[in-house]
Amino acid sequence: MKYNKIKKELLQNQKTWLITGVAGFIGSNLAEALLKLNQKVISIDNFATGHRYNLEHVKNSVSSKEWENFTFVEGDITDLETCQKITKNVDIVLHQAALGSVPRSIATPIISNHANVTGFLNMITTAKDNGIKRFVFASSSSIYGDSQELPKVEERTGNLLSPYAVTKATNELYMGVFQKCYGMETIGLRYFNVFGKRQDPNGAYAAVIPKWIGQILSEENLFINGDGETSRDFTYIENVIQANILAGTTDNKKAFGEAFNTAIGGKETLNNLHKAIVQGLQKNLPELDIKEAIYREFREGDIRHSNANIDKIKELLGYEPTHSLERGLSESISWYINDFKGKLDNEK
Repeated sequence: MKYNKIKKELLQNQKTWLITGVAGFIGSNLAEALLKLNQKVISIDNFATGHRYNLEHVKNSVSSKEWENFTFVEGDITDLETCQKITKNVDIVLHQAALGSVPRSIATPIISNHANVTGFLNMITTAKDNGIKRFVFASSSSIYGDSQELPKVEERTGNLLSPYAVTKATNELYMGVFQKCYGMETIGLRYFNVFGKRQDPNGAYAAVIPKWIGQILSEENLFINGDGETSRDFTYIENVIQANILAGTTDNKKAFGEAFNTAIGGKETLNNLHKAIVQGLQKNLPELDIKEAIYREFREGDIRHSNANIDKIKELLGYEPTHSLERGLSESISWYINDFKGKLDNEK
């Protein structure tokens, strides 16, 4: 497996990685993985959606020696001067910072554009100016819009359905232009419904898996949008970490300037997902009082079905997903139960 080979090489060859949005769910997991591989990590977050306790989780998950390789800057990527400072003496950028959520972007398109487009342009421009060649960033499956084709293939997208999708499509256009104009080694990763430890279960824009787990653990009402037959390619965080590390280290020139589906190639309905979460929680906590799900209207801007073709990322980056939905759910449920119990203990 190529990923295992790359990890062994990184342990012997220290590089400096810049992670934006490091206090978020994906950013903090990337930081932890890289620190455990003896890499130096420079990072930034403004805590708009990230949390300081995620950085504490990372600190507690690595050795004291590994933690010495971590540098954090509290700042905003929409500030050009800040971007100029943090992109100095860096080998690889993993740009994760963004205001996620389709509904959020529909409610506040200007704010989403400022973070996701202005922030992106600041980062990729200052990376170029400071001589960084490799720039990997988080794109999104929302780019497929109203395309009915399944599975989704990178070269064929539909009409965009939300301001959030527009911001990510704009990022991809800039990625291609910077590769052509400046010779940068840009790679976009189109994430498909990523889930896993540290994903925030709270707030109006929480993703479905942590939100449902949190609601069930708190014995609250749980809502399913639409008829529950909407489907998604739910992708565990470990697969996303692999994709980022492969993208950050690949020497395949055919990958530069390209966007890649980052998923497992699965297709699961919300109804089946709900059933699997309930069963997983009941297995661990049989005493839980789990209420019946409540169905409500479809959510504005949502895509009906999402399923990725992952042939391209396999071929050009050597990606091989290690975690199925079932394995990922099992690990996530265990983490959330422990985290939930820990918070209860702290309240006592």
